[in-house]
Amino acid sequence: MRACLAAFLALISAASLTDPALAAVATGNMTVRITITAECKVQTASDLDFGSKGVIDANADQTSTIGVQCTSGQTYNVGLSAGAGAGATVAVRKMTGPGAATVNYMLYRDTGRTQPWGITVGTDTVAGTGNGNVQNLTVYGRVPPQTTPAAGVYTDTVAITVTY
Repeated sequence: MRACLAAFLALISAASLTDPALAAVATGNMTVRITITAECKVQTASDLDFGSKGVIDANADQTSTIGVQCTSGQTYNVGLSAGAGAGATVAVRKMTGPGAATVNYMLYRDTGRTQPWGITVGTDTVAGTGNGNVQNLTVYGRVPPQTTPAAGVYTDTVAITVTY
């Protein structure tokens, strides 16, 4: 019996030594890659809501925020169109309401509301350099005193352009 057990253990030991595939290890490498291209995106744009007013006999000021995200180091300029109101310019934009009546408003780049925000790069846009994160820009809006049109909701749509 002892001889049988010894022979059995010798057979198992020999079998494990004769299978070289179980003892070998092969290695290799792979390349991992991503190519980052220059890009900018408008990630967010909050509504500019001047609220409810009766007679427009004083400035109504509000702000909005535009979130721009660009690759790190990428320079950019953000422009705001004149809007969709008939006869609007970047100096005087127009919200349209009932019966095609309008309410004039302006968009500015500064808190003092002296620098209009337009679409001409180097003149009336906001420049920046991307850092890879969303960068928030404040839009300063104003509805100046003017002849008050009929009651109703007045709106406009302003296109945001990021040039990079």
